Amino acid sequence: MATLVIPDIDAALSEQLQVRAARHGRSVEAELRCILTEALTADQPREPNLAEAIRMRFAPLGGVELEPHPPVSLGEPPRLDG
Repeated sequence: MATLVIPDIDAALSEQLQVRAARHGRSVEAELRCILTEALTADQPREPNLAEAIRMRFAPLGGVELEPHPPVSLGEPPRLDG
């Protein structure tokens, strides 16, 4: 694990970091790790979720037009008072 030292941090920025860390229930160090992780992974392509993977897999085959389901009457709910 690497150690980073960042000198000359503005006092107002340091205070904002402490408030943000407290709001998230983390230490300042943990908050900085989270900020760095989010900033550096935002530029990387992410893995598609299952729905995206399925859509990408079948997109070249074309779509399917489905008829809308007809409305269904649910009727009265059952009585629970005996």
